[in-house]
Amino acid sequence: MSEASGRSLTEERKEDEAVEEAAHLSPRLIFEAIRRSGEEELKRPMRALWYSGIAAGILISFSVLGEALLRSHLPDSEWRYVIENAGYTFGFLLVILGRMQLFTENTITTVVPVVINPSKSAFRRTARLWSVVLIANVVGAFAVATFFAYSPVLADDVRQAFMDLSYHATGMPPLEGFLRGIPAGILIAALVWMLPSSEHNQVSIIVIFTWLIALGDFTHIVAGSVEMAFLAVQGLIGVQQAVLGFFIPVLLGNVAGGTVIFTVLAWAQIKPEVDG
Repeated sequence: MSEASGRSLTEERKEDEAVEEAAHLSPRLIFEAIRRSGEEELKRPMRALWYSGIAAGILISFSVLGEALLRSHLPDSEWRYVIENAGYTFGFLLVILGRMQLFTENTITTVVPVVINPSKSAFRRTARLWSVVLIANVVGAFAVATFFAYSPVLADDVRQAFMDLSYHATGMPPLEGFLRGIPAGILIAALVWMLPSSEHNQVSIIVIFTWLIALGDFTHIVAGSVEMAFLAVQGLIGVQQAVLGFFIPVLLGNVAGGTVIFTVLAWAQIKPEVDG
């Protein structure tokens, strides 16, 4: 082989590698990456999921706290809403990059193995994980909300902002909370879908998508549970409003958006490739 031919093959290989890198992962490969991640989660010991879920419930509180801190320190102007909602990204960065168990992530991750193999065993495993993680998230939310409510860590203006955010999040009519939960579920599922192909841009992806949830005033069951718990532990919200007015409608909305809409459509687009 001549030197010129050798250089030509080397350049061709470099071009192929550049094209592959630019093309990122195909939808089928992304789906497979999420499936494997879901299978790994389903095989984890329940105790590990429980403690990880509690940690996620605690850490997601920094989304509410981030908003409250920015609101309390920014002037009351038209642009404040846009900036203060950037604080909503803080908790999600901690939870997602820390690989904690967040219920809304599991509306796609652990559902993918079910849509591929819809057996009783698969449904049972996913239902068990969902139950454990959701309860653990709520336990963590109540624990950190109690800390914020009864310890002197929040300045008066930050506490008031935290209170205002909590009343707003939990004060929507049930139907509105449900409908606003659907876009949030879709956006979290889309975030999870994009992470495997955005290895070097994960922080940006998380920030953009979760900021959009806050800007759209969409409802998220775990972050919202911190706000619900903050009011509940102080006796400022009744059980009926907390459970029937907020928790169940928002939970159903997130599941509808993340599982019924996004995951099913994602599976529909790659199913012909898998069957083929």
